[in-house]
This record gives sequence, structure tokens and C-alpha cells, in this order.
Amino acid sequence: MTMHVPLSDDFVNGDVSFWYRAIGLPAPGDPLDGDRDADVAIVGGGYTGLWTAYYLKKADPGLRVVVLEREFAGFGASGRNGGWVTAELAGSRERYAATHGHDAAVRLQRAMFDTVDEVIAAAKDEGIDADIVKGGMFHVARNAAQQARLRGMIDDDRAWGWHEEDLRPLPLDEFTPRLRVAGATGAAWTPHCARVQPARLARGLAAAVRRLGVDLYERTPVTEIAPGEARTPRGIVRAAHVVRATEGFTATFPATHRQWLPMNSSLIVTEPLPPDVWDAIGWSGNELLGDMAHYYMYAQRTADGRIAFGGRGKPYLYGSRIDRRGHTHAWTVEALWNLLIAMFPAASGARVAHAWSGVLAVPRDWCATVGLDPATGLGWAGGYTGHGVATANLAGRTLRDLILGHDTDLTVLPWVNRRVRPWEPEPLRWLGVHAMYRLYRVADARERAGLSRTSALARLADRLTGR
Repeated sequence: MTMHVPLSDDFVNGDVSFWYRAIGLPAPGDPLDGDRDADVAIVGGGYTGLWTAYYLKKADPGLRVVVLEREFAGFGASGRNGGWVTAELAGSRERYAATHGHDAAVRLQRAMFDTVDEVIAAAKDEGIDADIVKGGMFHVARNAAQQARLRGMIDDDRAWGWHEEDLRPLPLDEFTPRLRVAGATGAAWTPHCARVQPARLARGLAAAVRRLGVDLYERTPVTEIAPGEARTPRGIVRAAHVVRATEGFTATFPATHRQWLPMNSSLIVTEPLPPDVWDAIGWSGNELLGDMAHYYMYAQRTADGRIAFGGRGKPYLYGSRIDRRGHTHAWTVEALWNLLIAMFPAASGARVAHAWSGVLAVPRDWCATVGLDPATGLGWAGGYTGHGVATANLAGRTLRDLILGHDTDLTVLPWVNRRVRPWEPEPLRWLGVHAMYRLYRVADARERAGLSRTSALARLADRLTGR
């Protein structure tokens, strides 16, 4: 790889993720072997599928639940993400409110606050050691335009039910002793976020559902989802309810190829940083970190003293293609490294140990959805737009209630049974997504150069793609 980035001697690009490198890639479980009958068949062994199976079996141990996974449980975004259990909505509260009202959108946000604690509690109950620490999250601004957006975000959140204890501004003299980000102009903090080692959580969930009696079949690609059945080359699983829990891989099915766009996100992780570097940076509270740029970043201090740092790389491959093993382009690694050391100059002597990528699902209106068609028994959840670690848990509990026919506070939330139009055919899809991120990059550059307000190019990008 030719780039101006210091790489460790054992640098790895792809091969799923650093999170799995740290704990070892699992040996995939047994595949399906012949036809099966079940009460619920779940297609996809990531967080959504695992949480759905978990809550169904906890509610009704007698249910016959089957999970079908193409690779191994947690192979996709569930084992590759930035490790944020965040309460941020996977979608636009204005759009949820447009169909269900302001109060319904606030209830959805409150449900997400509760979900962060539910993930932590469920992991504790199941004895899952996933390095979970609820340290909250910092939003940081690094120029005048970002500072204006930060103030606007706080004001908007107040209008949508966020109280002072949910989100508060931090003056620099309070923020800097906790985390020193070069060029910071201001920050805000929310307690509703926890750090997690994603692969440990996925592996622990897979073990938990197996203990509950769920049949989890790996190395079993599903070729077709239809009412009453999930078809694979190794047999057909017939069930009254079939749930599609495939997130970024939804585009691989012909019937749903344009429903959700598979967006790439990429991360790098440093070698463990020495104590003097951490003394210079701070970050002892295990907070997560995001910025207010349009081409935004996300980061965590890992349990073993590294910086895991992510952002959008090559955002979309033509024709909704997916690189399953997570290889990351050289210019993406370089861009992430340059931003990391710009924010944390003290880390400039470190080396990058691993780079990887994964796909997340983006609906045409950028709003997540969960639902069940009672006429066909087909269920679905996804379109998390990068906020899936917690949202998948809420989806699993909601699917439980929908499948069991229970009317609950979860089943009336505004994302339930939400449907939107598909994405445009190619080449319009490719042109639109790449134009959006090109405009965001230029907008960020103009704001760094001194523009004191949000660039009109970013607003154009939002309108172009419906974000």
C-alpha cells in the first residue's frame, strides 16, 4: 500500500475488522442441512437478527426460532462498527413527526435513550464481556461554522424533548481538561452513549441465543425470502413469520436491490498509545467522540489504549456492490490518519495497526424502519444509517411484540411499518451519492478556510439525496 501513513509491522487491511483480530475470527457453526419447520425464521445473524431471536425466546421459550447467516454471526456491520451504543435517532425526527406528530417523535427518542441502558443490562444479564462503559459522548466543533451548527443542534434538541441532563454545552475550560482536541472551539456532551467492543457483543449474543435454544445456522446463504419460507441452497426453512434482518446486505437480494443503499464506512486503529501520549490527550472517561463536520468522523479510546477512528471512505460502489472482507482504499486510510493527527497531534508518532470497512443501509428518506406484514408474515428491520448498535436492540424488542401480536408502547412508535420509495436506478444512484460526498468535502474545506456559516454546498447535498 503506497501512502504517507506510518503502518505497524503487522498492519492488516480488511479481513473483517480489528475487533475480530483482537479476539480471533470464530469458526463458523454448522450450516443448515435439509428442510426445517419453525415458528420464526430470521435471515441475518447480525445484531438485529440476534436481538430478535433473543427477545422472542425470552418471551416464549417454546417458540421454534431459526437464524440463517451467510458467513458467521456478526460478520457484517455488527462486527465492524465504531463501537458506539448511541441513542442518536437513525433517521429524521422531522420526518417521523410528519407522519405521526411531534410527541410520537419525542417518544421514539426517549425509547432510544432507554435502549442504551437496555443493551448494557442485557449484556450484563448474559455475562457478555464486551468492554461496555457508559461514558457518554462528546460533540466537538473545530471552526466557526461547526460552532454555529453545534449551538443550533443544542437548540433544536431542546425543542425535541432533550433536557439539560440529556445534552449540555461544554465551554472549552470544561471540555479541554477532559479531552484535548486541537483547534476545538466548543463542545457538547450527552450521557446517552456507551463504548463497546462490537465483535465481543456479537459473539456473546450468538452464544446467548444458542443457550436459549435458537437454531443458528452459519455458512447458509439465503437466496430468496418469500411468505412462509426462506430458501437456501441447503434447504428451505418454512415458518409462519420470516424476518429480513440483512441491513447493508439487503441490496444483494433482487427483490430489495434498490430498497436500501449499502453505504461504506471505514475505520483505522492505532497501536496502543504510550502513557505520555494519553497524558497529552486526556480522554480518561471513556467517552465517544464525534465532530460537527459534514464529512464527519467518529472515534473511541479502546479498552487496550488505542484510538479507533472512523469516517466515510469510498462511500458507495457502483451497482450497490459490496466488498465483503472489508478492504479499505489507501486514500481513505490516509485521509483518516491525517484527520486523526490533526485532532490529536500528540499521536503523530503512533502507527496504524489495522484498517477496515463495512456497509450500513440507507433508506431513500434516511429513516430507519421496523415492521411486520400480518397478511404475509414477513417482517423486517434496518436502514439504520450508521446508528445500528443500539437501534437494532430496539428493533429486536419491537419485532418480538409484533410477531407475538402484543400491542405495546413499542409497536406504535413512528418508525413501525414505515415504507418509502426505492433508490433510483444506476447510474443515478452512484452519481447522487458521490456528488453528495464531494459537496460535503468541499463544504468542509470552505468552512475550515474561514466561512463562518454552514456552506450552501452542504445544503445542496442534503437536498440532492433527501438526507
